[in-house]
Amino acid sequence: MERPTAEQAQQSLRDHVVMKAAEARDRCGGRVDRAALALLLADRSVVRYPLGVRFDAEPLRQGEFACLEALGERPEDGFCLFVHPMFEAADDLVPLLVAYYVPSVNYGSVATHEEAELYGAALTGLDREQYYRILCSVADQVTPKP
Repeated sequence: MERPTAEQAQQSLRDHVVMKAAEARDRCGGRVDRAALALLLADRSVVRYPLGVRFDAEPLRQGEFACLEALGERPEDGFCLFVHPMFEAADDLVPLLVAYYVPSVNYGSVATHEEAELYGAALTGLDREQYYRILCSVADQVTPKP
């Protein structure tokens, strides 16, 4: 049996990411709102390790709308996603912002921005380009730190 090439392995990961996002979306009846997102974050078949969301700009770098931090040495210890507080009341945006980071939680460093975009788009029902444009627009809204 031949070993897959790096490109084949990456494509396999991308296909898996899209499939898992579609399954999660189906569990929510096709619409992932903030309430559905909370249920998905607690479901280990969707988000492999514990992931909490905190609206706090302190750990964010300039231009970041969110950043992911490990809570311990092992993935099982969980993660905290720090989201800029300017988005706390943006119920329509929060699922899009959080979805981008799920592949990093589930797959670690093998997940790139491409897997993040594919997952977020599939989970939220947007096409990838539209999802990407929304994220860019959100990043542009973040007020630079003094």
